[in-house]
Amino acid sequence: MIFEDKIFAGKLNNILKDGGVISFVTDTVWGVGSLPESEEGVNKIYELKGRDRSKPLILMSDRIEHLLPYIKNVPEHAKRLISEYFPGALTLIFEKSQMTPDYMTSGKNTVGIRVPKNEVFKKICEAVDGHVLATTSANLSNQPSAKNYSDAKSFIGQHVDYVFEDYGYECEGLESTVALVTDDGVKVLRQGAINL
Repeated sequence: MIFEDKIFAGKLNNILKDGGVISFVTDTVWGVGSLPESEEGVNKIYELKGRDRSKPLILMSDRIEHLLPYIKNVPEHAKRLISEYFPGALTLIFEKSQMTPDYMTSGKNTVGIRVPKNEVFKKICEAVDGHVLATTSANLSNQPSAKNYSDAKSFIGQHVDYVFEDYGYECEGLESTVALVTDDGVKVLRQGAINL
């Protein structure tokens, strides 16, 4: 795969550090992402999608260990969900730490995290400095999510800096389940690919 080339990995990180946005396949639907510490990149995602600023982005990585610094704590009941469903089509929302910028969470004190089960996405995150991306679905707001490479190129290709091929690792086409984690338990906010 192209991102295993060290020269390309360097170019990819230069794109992201310059406020760039990339598009990629995941296990659910296609996504767009920037570095979470790049306010320029995050703003670009909102602008290219026409996304309501009251809707936060989420953080995704190839490993849960890279995401833990962005949240405050993981209750025991959430640890069980992470053990069972990460990597996979589950987004868990936690109270965020000071490391998570307000501009990507719409000023909220929470942030969603997810570890997709897709080999291409995993390799991208391994190549990205910091291994974490601020993400959302690859589509214009209120339009269907991209389900394949052709959709991604058509829907948002002209607005992003790079669209990765899927190399045969296709998405399932159903969005992730989203659940809010508190000390008291877990509340499903959006039913998706995983039934909790």
